[in-house]
Amino acid sequence: ALYVLSPGFVQSSCHSRIFWMKLNKLLLQGKFFQLEINDPYAGPILLDEKLASRCGYVLSEDVWGNPVFRASVLGCHVANEADELFSLTVNIKVSSFASMRAAVTYTYPMYCSYSSWAPREIVCEENYMEVSVKTDVPAVSNDYTVAWMSALPETQNVAYQLWQLMFVSPSGRKRIMVSDAAKLGYSFNNTLYRVYLRAPYHSNESDISTVNGVNMNLVTSTSMYRQRWLLMLIDTTVSCPLDGTSFTDTTLTWTVPSVIPTLVLQESTFLSKNIVMGVDGQVIVNPEENNYLLEHNKTHIGITIPIGAEGGKLKSSVSCGVYGIIYSIDLFLEHTWTDADWQTTKYTVIKTITTPFMPQIPTVINNTLPEERIFNIAFGHFLPDVSLVSITIGNVPFTLREAQHHGYKIYETSFSNGTKGFILEVSFDDPYVLKEYVNRNETKYTLLVNYTLSVGPEMVLYYHSAEVECVIADIVIPEATGYCDEENLYLAIPVFGLHQYWNLYLGAKLLNRHTAFTNGYLAASNSTHLVLQIPLFAVGVIYEEVSFQKIKARFDVALRKVRTMETLQIFSVSCNFNSSAFISKLYRRTINKKICKSSLEFITNSLISSVCNPDGTIMISAQMKTVPAIDMSKTKLRDSSCKPKEYNKGHAFFMFHVTTCGTSVRFEGDHIVYENEISYERETLPGRGQPKITRDPDYRLTVSCYYRAKETVMLGAFVSEPSTSRPFGSGTMVLRSNIAVYRRIRKALNVVSRVSKNESFMDFYEPDEVILKRPMESVFLEVELKDESPDAELYLDNCWVMGSLDFNSAPRWNITMDGQVVIEKTMFLS
Repeated sequence: ALYVLSPGFVQSSCHSRIFWMKLNKLLLQGKFFQLEINDPYAGPILLDEKLASRCGYVLSEDVWGNPVFRASVLGCHVANEADELFSLTVNIKVSSFASMRAAVTYTYPMYCSYSSWAPREIVCEENYMEVSVKTDVPAVSNDYTVAWMSALPETQNVAYQLWQLMFVSPSGRKRIMVSDAAKLGYSFNNTLYRVYLRAPYHSNESDISTVNGVNMNLVTSTSMYRQRWLLMLIDTTVSCPLDGTSFTDTTLTWTVPSVIPTLVLQESTFLSKNIVMGVDGQVIVNPEENNYLLEHNKTHIGITIPIGAEGGKLKSSVSCGVYGIIYSIDLFLEHTWTDADWQTTKYTVIKTITTPFMPQIPTVINNTLPEERIFNIAFGHFLPDVSLVSITIGNVPFTLREAQHHGYKIYETSFSNGTKGFILEVSFDDPYVLKEYVNRNETKYTLLVNYTLSVGPEMVLYYHSAEVECVIADIVIPEATGYCDEENLYLAIPVFGLHQYWNLYLGAKLLNRHTAFTNGYLAASNSTHLVLQIPLFAVGVIYEEVSFQKIKARFDVALRKVRTMETLQIFSVSCNFNSSAFISKLYRRTINKKICKSSLEFITNSLISSVCNPDGTIMISAQMKTVPAIDMSKTKLRDSSCKPKEYNKGHAFFMFHVTTCGTSVRFEGDHIVYENEISYERETLPGRGQPKITRDPDYRLTVSCYYRAKETVMLGAFVSEPSTSRPFGSGTMVLRSNIAVYRRIRKALNVVSRVSKNESFMDFYEPDEVILKRPMESVFLEVELKDESPDAELYLDNCWVMGSLDFNSAPRWNITMDGQVVIEKTMFLS
């Protein structure tokens, strides 16, 4: 059944003696189609590739994907009226099945009028080359509309024998009959006034030559007609360009030689008459209006087209995971020239040009406004044939519907150059946005997004990831407030950000509830603040000034970043306390001692108040009533250079560190005991007569401080003056030779000492290994007597560390003195 085509399904035209027909791809979507050439004598003939190149047909697609059919007016099945009026009927078969069953057939007739024939006309099509020349010769056949594919009547064979073709190629000359030429893919025939030859590209009889840098496919042939005394030779040479295209990032250029030597034998007589360009089958009268550039000189004709110019098509593509574009345009060039041999030649080239794949890396434009706390990013630029399929935020994939339901805003936007992009809006507070505390009071918000796009009509998936950051100052560094009562210091610290952005540190130790409880602090918190109550004599309290009148105490807490440990703020509270109020509450020890010398009785009544601070500082208030009275400035500690810090008529106030003033140390169970003594200088008192009374120089008051051994790590906080303390020590542990130690002993004992790496005494340093120790770190020293003699006994008298290998060098830091452990201010281990 034949059907009438609906409007808009097909459009046709006639240009430069070529039928043009275009089908609408939208009406063919999901359909299969075939074309048949309707021969009035042989019936419908299915159009295939072999028939097309021989008979002057082209079936392809334009750059927009619409099926295009072109046919020469000299085609095999074209009805010809006096070489002026031409008609061709095509059957368009459409089916929903690849097998073409149940196909609907539409018959479409086309008409073309063309009378302005040049003596020679050459057409360079996609799949064939055609040359026709004007001549008056006997007809090859009486019926020139008979198809080559149909059987010719026997009476026609005689006429064919009158025509021969001679080809000249690098392999030599070849003369064949017209009937044999058809078998080689050539088509030769004549009309009322013309003879034409149609040849395929790259035939055995063709040759490739280069003309001004352009490769040309050349068929050199002569058509010969002989009948009785008549001999006619017709030059049917044809040459067409094979390439000539070049590209930049912004343009494509098509170059065709101005003069083709094989077609112009006498170049001195060559004269270019007219050059016309066309796009998509339409002549472009003013190329510059479309930004096309048509230029020519003695050697070349060039057409330059901007990438993306009107008339062509940009298409998205994906190559090796990279997004890019391809630009295609259907061009034709018509060049008319004259020369002495042919008078006028019309040379027409039809060419579809497609650029190579051009990568186009998409851009992510950050339009985020920090004050709105919303990421706003534009992703582009893309051609209209690209669509967004899904996104992944962080590691969570979302379809577009799911993304919008989640609260993300996604919409398309158009750009001035005809491309489009995709806008994505995501809140800073979205759970899938990464948040990082940076600098002092800023947060870095990071949006990780992965786009999935469908590219081109093939719907190839393309993935692109982007990372957008925004840093804003939206964190308030907390400020603490401090105050005191009679016995405690208080710090009130805002709880916002604690443990999330920062932590509190007491020295180098994290201040948490366990640390607070261990150190005797009370910690209470509500929705806004953490309140620390620190007793005056708790661990970590710094005593800036201590006297009879007052105790100036300070407590510091460091606010440090969780990740980097950078100190951002020091929270400090400092208060003055009444010394006498504390002294009256402390444990008091009264010592009554009666000393009799001769006839005068010397009576001492002493009241001792002492405070053993966790930082190793000892404060002693000694009230000493003696008869007769003494000068309190003459009192001292074991180290005679340690005098009272303050004194008056009846009191002496000492303040010293457990590592100074000759303080000794011993172990009692799980305690470390530090002891020192207050004594009086020897003094002779005047008497009324002989004998004289002498104050007992051996009279002493002993002060002891007890520390739990497991808390000795806090003793690492004992610091000396900043000017003398060293941040860390390094050196090699060296033992003094046995001979040196026991010079006065006839038998040298086998004594071995080693430094252990930890308290397990299982892993030891090598004898000459450099040991690095910080002032707060413990040194685990082992001294072992190897002798098995029952008379030998190990006793450590003096053991010290010093800064060089010279045993008599100074300074030195004592470890043991007189068999007792001593902790110096700062040790430099060598």
